[in-house]
Amino acid sequence: MNALQRFEHRLEQLISGAFARAFRSAVQPVEIAAALQRECDNNAQILSRDRRLVPNTFHVELAAVDLERLQGYGDAMSRELIEQLKDHADSQGYVFAGPVTVGFEASDDLTTGRFRIRSQAQAKVTDNDHHTRTRAAKAILDVNGTRHPLRGPSLVVGRGTDADLRIDDPGVSRRHVEFLVNGDVLEVVDLGSTNGMLVDGTKVPRAALRDGTEVKIGRTTVIVHLTDTDGRD
Repeated sequence: MNALQRFEHRLEQLISGAFARAFRSAVQPVEIAAALQRECDNNAQILSRDRRLVPNTFHVELAAVDLERLQGYGDAMSRELIEQLKDHADSQGYVFAGPVTVGFEASDDLTTGRFRIRSQAQAKVTDNDHHTRTRAAKAILDVNGTRHPLRGPSLVVGRGTDADLRIDDPGVSRRHVEFLVNGDVLEVVDLGSTNGMLVDGTKVPRAALRDGTEVKIGRTTVIVHLTDTDGRD
C-alpha cells in the first residue's frame, strides 16, 4: 500500500463511507492529495544537498457545488491532507517554511470535478519584542499577514531566537536587518547578513523608509506602513 492509498484508507476510516458517497462523481480526496504532492515537487527550492524548501500554505480551489459537498468534512480532510504532506516531505527531504495549512475555497470558473492548487512558502513570524515601550508606534511592519509596531529606538529582525522579530525563513540570517527610529527618521540597516536585503527591489546596505516601502529578506517581504502621531495607521 503506497502513501496515497494509506491516506485514502485513513480518511475512509475517519469519516466512514459518507464522504466517498458524497464525492462519488466529483473531486476525489486522493486526487487532491496527489496534486498537493506535485505542488511541493514542482516548487521545491534547493537549500543544501539534502534539504529543499517547499510551500507550506495551500489553497484548494473548487467549483461551488464541490465545495458545498465538502461542508462538514473540510476540517477532517484538511488534517489528513496535512499529515499526508508531512509524510511526503519527510520521504523527500523537504523543509516547510512554517506551519502547514490547507484551505478550501470556491472559484466561479471551475466546473464540477475540477480543481486547482495555489501555494506559497510563508515563514512563521514570532514577535519577541518584550521591551517596555512608552512611545507611540512610528510604523507598522506587515509580515506574512501579521502586523508588528515599530516604536524604536530599534528592532532587530532575523531567524535567531534573540531577534526582536523572528522569521523562520531559511534565507534569513540570525540577525538580518535592524529597523531604526530616530525622531521622524526611519531607516533599515543590513547587519552583515549572508543574503543581504532588497529595498523596493534594489539591494542596498542601508535605506530610509517611507509609507509602503518593501524590505525583502530571504523569501520574506516586510511592508512598512507609516502611522500618525497617535500610533494609528
